[in-house]
Amino acid sequence: MDPHLLRTYVTVARLASFSEAARELGYTQSAVSQHIAALEQDLDAPLLTRRPVVPTAAGERLLEHAGPLLLRLDAARADVVRMAAAPQQGLTLATTPTALGAGILAALPPVGVTLRVLPRAEIPAAVATGTADLGLVDGLAAPSDPLRLPDVAPLTTHGVAEEPVSVLLPAGHPLAARTGLRLADLADARWLDAPDAALPLDHLRAATGGAFRPALRYEGTDLRTLTALAAAGHGLTLLPHRAATAVPGTVAVPLTAPRLVHRTELVHGGSPRGAAAQMARKLVGAA
Repeated sequence: MDPHLLRTYVTVARLASFSEAARELGYTQSAVSQHIAALEQDLDAPLLTRRPVVPTAAGERLLEHAGPLLLRLDAARADVVRMAAAPQQGLTLATTPTALGAGILAALPPVGVTLRVLPRAEIPAAVATGTADLGLVDGLAAPSDPLRLPDVAPLTTHGVAEEPVSVLLPAGHPLAARTGLRLADLADARWLDAPDAALPLDHLRAATGGAFRPALRYEGTDLRTLTALAAAGHGLTLLPHRAATAVPGTVAVPLTAPRLVHRTELVHGGSPRGAAAQMARKLVGAA
């Protein structure tokens, strides 16, 4: 399939409009229509209904393939450009809010750093497509076990930090006096669903098989907002121990079972250069 036609199709399906897709892509509307018709002819299947503009069953299946295919193409272009270009003086680092431990902060260059706090799922793609030089992803894992990252491109990962995790409870919670907590005992508790700020609930479900139903969903990356919600009693959350301690109105109780740690991994494509290479060496060497 011609990737230009595929990209046009994805844009039309996303915007549900031929005219809006033409405006975004810088084509005429007739050119967009020709692209869709050519792709449908190539696949011998209708991909879109026209009024309204909605993917057919075949079109929905193509969309499942199209995202990873186009991302791989963008990653290949970025990888070649990165190899051919001169090393940049600055560094763009994509990270989750909970990945920034003391060792990582100490390894940041003194100048020229752009820090992008992103949802976990977007960080590998940002590194693969060259919008970030390095990425930091984190999550729950058994000690020394690697994280499961999406296969978006040939990326290299290094474990750079592991630390204990704690359950953050409001100060008046009945379990706040405990010296340790088991996840299995908290499966029916009220939880905050904050996939881009806290350790995601699906990690907890995978660890114990429990339901871990959310009482409130927070779609943001600000840790202060998250901890304020926990302090106000809107739900429990799981954080690396350093992020859970000394939060006003809360108590951080260590997780004792199952045996899990907060793991942070450095992600990069190819061989880092310039400031990215220096930071990678510091982090990997320290780990």
